[in-house]
Amino acid sequence: MTVPSTTTASPGKVVLITGASSGIGEATARRLAEAGHRVALGARRTDRVAALAKEIRADGGSALHHELDVTSLDSVRTFVGAAHDRYGRVDVLVNNAGVMPLSPLDALKVDEWNRMIDVNIRGVLHGIAAVLPLMRAQGAGHVVNIASVSGHRVDPTAAVYSATKFAVRALSEGLRQESRDLRVTVISPGLTRSELTEGISDTGVREAVQDQMGIAIPASAIGEAIHYAISQPLDVDVNELVIRPTAQG
Repeated sequence: MTVPSTTTASPGKVVLITGASSGIGEATARRLAEAGHRVALGARRTDRVAALAKEIRADGGSALHHELDVTSLDSVRTFVGAAHDRYGRVDVLVNNAGVMPLSPLDALKVDEWNRMIDVNIRGVLHGIAAVLPLMRAQGAGHVVNIASVSGHRVDPTAAVYSATKFAVRALSEGLRQESRDLRVTVISPGLTRSELTEGISDTGVREAVQDQMGIAIPASAIGEAIHYAISQPLDVDVNELVIRPTAQG
C-alpha cells in the first residue's frame, strides 16, 4: 500500500524589493512571486505598490506593500521590520531604488547630484544596514544590488550617475569579501525600458536618451536575471551579471 506523502512544498524565500512601483522593481516582483517567493514591495508611490501587491495576491502569490523612502534609514528599517514581522525572516534584499537625472557637469545641477547620492548610494547602504543584522542572526541571506553598465563605463552627461553606480559595485564587493554566510550579487543593466528617463530635467539629454530606447530590453529581462541569481544553491554566489541589449554599444 502506498502511504500518501505528508511532505508539503516549502514556502519560497522572503524577498524585499525597493523601488518596486515600476520598471525593474515591478518586473522582479512579478517574476519572483510567480516562482513562489514571498515578496515585500517598498516604494514612495504607495498606490502603485498596493495595486501590484493586490494583483500578485489575486494571482495566488504572497505579497505585502509598504511606503518606503530609501533616503531615510528609519523608513528602510520600518519596511524591513514589517516584512520580518509578517514572514518571520528576510532572505533576500533587492536594492533596486534609483534615480538617473543625467546632465553635463557644467550645468551645475547640484540638487540633482545630491539626489543621486542620497538614493543611489545612501539608499543602498540603508538597505544593507537594515537587513545585515537579521541575515547574520539567520546565518544566511542574499543582497542583490542594482548597479548599471554606467558603473563599468563613463559617458558624457553621466559622470555623477556613473560615480554612484561605481560606488554600488565597490560596496557590493566589500560586503562580499567581508561575508562568508551571505551572498552578494550585482546586477548591471544596460538600456532597459523603465521610467528612469522621466527624471532627466535637461530636455536635450532626455531626448537623446529616449532616442536610444528603441533598442532597450524589457525590465522583465532583469527580473529574470535576479531570479536566476537567487535560485542558485546556497554555496553558489553569482557575484555579478551585466545584461544589456545585443545592439547596445
